[in-house]
Amino acid sequence: MDLRLPFSAALLIGGVALVFFGLREADSFASDVNEFVTGSPTDRSMWLLAGGAAMAAFGAFLGLTSTSDA
Repeated sequence: MDLRLPFSAALLIGGVALVFFGLREADSFASDVNEFVTGSPTDRSMWLLAGGAAMAAFGAFLGLTSTSDA
């Protein structure tokens, strides 16, 4: 049984969740204060967005390139 498809779906869902949390973090009060003082959003929101995008892209890539040997 090929586990690549369920693994890619989990990566894709996890990546989308991280992007969602990153967007919420970027709109938080702490991020607004940090952006006002430093001119850039918090590192946490940037890591969540970048990591979630990379994770979702890798999951989509695995899902699209998985082959079934039926």
